Amino acid sequence: MLQRWTLLWLFALLLGVMGLPVSGSDFQHHRYEDMVQALLAVQNECPYITRIYSIGRSVNGRHLYVLEFSDNPGIHEALEPEFKYVGNMHGNEVLGRELLIKFSQFLCEEYRAGNQRIMRLIHDTRIHILPSMNPDGYEVAARQGPELNGYLVGRGNAREIDLNRNFPDLNALMYYYEKNNGRNHHLPLPDNWEHQVEPETLAVIKWMQNYNFVLSANLHGGAVVANYPFDKSRDPRIRGRTMYSATPDDKIFRQLARTYSYAHGWMHKGWNCGDYFNEGITNGASWYSLSRGMQDFNYLYTNCFEITLELSCDKFPPESSLPREWLGNREAL
Repeated sequence: MLQRWTLLWLFALLLGVMGLPVSGSDFQHHRYEDMVQALLAVQNECPYITRIYSIGRSVNGRHLYVLEFSDNPGIHEALEPEFKYVGNMHGNEVLGRELLIKFSQFLCEEYRAGNQRIMRLIHDTRIHILPSMNPDGYEVAARQGPELNGYLVGRGNAREIDLNRNFPDLNALMYYYEKNNGRNHHLPLPDNWEHQVEPETLAVIKWMQNYNFVLSANLHGGAVVANYPFDKSRDPRIRGRTMYSATPDDKIFRQLARTYSYAHGWMHKGWNCGDYFNEGITNGASWYSLSRGMQDFNYLYTNCFEITLELSCDKFPPESSLPREWLGNREAL
């Protein structure tokens, strides 16, 4: 798995350079139709470097739209890394959704303004942005809004399934192979797996199969920390707060997490939301063990290096806090 070390390292360094001015677009929460219109507006303003496509539909039939940025939209170029952002996997964790919409507007505006750093990023990287993996859950949460939203209201999809506990469990196979000198990457999916996952999960897995992603981030809320694999503990007997479960590429994952944390306005300080994480990063399993999560699945199934970014104490922050959150996350994104 170390064969992509140079590519990932250089890309992490590229993300860590100094920041840029905030774009002039308004800050607001976007319901589904508003989100679609915002993505279409970006595509209309920057048609030569963007493309909108759907990877599938939610339980209630809403499209899972992706906005792509590239100097050749829709085309994979040799040696150009494929990168993805996924937001709003838990429907009531909304900051990532809004940050990705804002980030899309920012990339378009800065590219049009001739910002050399943004132009270089778009010319040298194919960026795929999925603002909402769980649009059905978001609509449930949004009906209550930021002031009244319960901790779990809208977290799952329309069937109330937690999508971050819904991927095929490849960790169990990986840990078995570790003891029996088996492979540790590109692990096979179990039989009949397509009938064991939700439509949103199925869409994302098919997306992974269709694009050779090498780097990814999954945006969540409820804490402020950069979380890296493995999420699932190697010891199934341990429950709750568990032991560190390192991947074979632990040093790279730690560097990726640090890159985001130290570029963030305050994540790296460690004390957030009543918890302390040294340098603002944590191994997932050392925090709590999570089975069938998307982060571990990315790594074990496709060799894509994904980290999970917990970005706010408040899962559904008020609109008034969005400008500050954007300033805190813009450079890190």
